[in-house]
Amino acid sequence: MNTTRQLLLGRGRRGGFTMVEIILVVVIIMTLAAVVGPRLVGKSKRAKINTTKIQMSAIKTMLQEFETHSGRFPTTQEGLDALVTRPSGLTENEWPDKYVEKVPLDSFQHPFKYVCPSEHGGDYDLISPGPDGQLGTADDITNFDNPSGSTSGSTPKL
Repeated sequence: MNTTRQLLLGRGRRGGFTMVEIILVVVIIMTLAAVVGPRLVGKSKRAKINTTKIQMSAIKTMLQEFETHSGRFPTTQEGLDALVTRPSGLTENEWPDKYVEKVPLDSFQHPFKYVCPSEHGGDYDLISPGPDGQLGTADDITNFDNPSGSTSGSTPKL
């Protein structure tokens, strides 16, 4: 009699979840992922764009140091490699040491494009191909302003 009573009250029931409960939890998790997932992806892209801008600022500082020592910016042909390896024609006084251990990539793991003299009115152009990895597209990140005044998303003249 004790076992019948336990079964009727549910005490003798095995522990665990029913299929309906499991499906309900899965539906809730999928709904949360559908709502939150795209927001996180967008933040990751923005964070990488901001990181690339910070990297460009650091490269700007290294190029200014190079210019202070050598009296000029690296040429387009020398490129950013001039921050790692002394260009021919510069003395030890003009290029005392490496400015960086290796040429940095942008936060999307693409090389920066360096052009000197600038095609946009500055000393040089520094361009990241941005998230799509293609130069000359709307998501390029540059050190020069586009007509809207933004340094992100301008399309450089190549």
